[in-house]
Amino acid sequence: MKKLLTFMLVSLVVVLGACGTSSEEKSTSSDSSDKKVLVMGTSADYAPFEYIDTAKSDEIIGFDIDLANALGEKLGYEIQVKDMDFSGLISALQSKKVDLVLSGMSPTPERAENVDFSDIYYTAKDLVVTAADSDIKTVADLDGKTVGVQLGSIQEDAAKEIAETVNVTVENRDRIPQLIEEIKSGRFDGAIIEDVVAKGYLDKDDSLAAFAAKEANDDAGSAIAFPKGSDLTEKFNAELQKMKDSGELDELVVKWFGN
Repeated sequence: MKKLLTFMLVSLVVVLGACGTSSEEKSTSSDSSDKKVLVMGTSADYAPFEYIDTAKSDEIIGFDIDLANALGEKLGYEIQVKDMDFSGLISALQSKKVDLVLSGMSPTPERAENVDFSDIYYTAKDLVVTAADSDIKTVADLDGKTVGVQLGSIQEDAAKEIAETVNVTVENRDRIPQLIEEIKSGRFDGAIIEDVVAKGYLDKDDSLAAFAAKEANDDAGSAIAFPKGSDLTEKFNAELQKMKDSGELDELVVKWFGN
């Protein structure tokens, strides 16, 4: 009787142990099948690159979002978008709060000291946006005036460059809509904004006008930013080149910029 009881207890332990092993293996298998996630930092105030159409939803959409999702799909990543102020994007990369940045960011030498950049994926130029009834028609007309720029943007550098030859006061704001409001309220005489972004405001508001900030189109263009030494840079560059060669990138440009 003792032998029978002992045998039954041992059998029960073996069965329970086997069940536990099966459950653990199933959990591990399930985890390994999940898509890898990359967190992408952006500043969702920069239509048509990245913005929220509040009339439709609270989802961040735009050219950069479509590009990130296309590249992520090709490389087997799920892209999670995180909205933040433009001026905090590079520090977010450095502190590993995000894995990459797509936010219409230009790869300046100063930024390249802290992050790695992909190849250029889009090139635009800067405009000076003013009130339509303003007498400011050229950069020279900015003499004695106040110009707004987005904090941490390449347009901030462009304004400082203008200030070297023209007596202009430069002020910054965190978001593009703030620049537009400052012009309309009369606190800013103008603002330097990338052309495709400015066009969105100009098309909807005939109280605004604009002219080129530079005669020559020598702007640096936009690139994807990664942490220094990241192996993602090479991977994304390879797929970005394939999108250029196949015409898929041009299709996104036409979809969002219409050119």
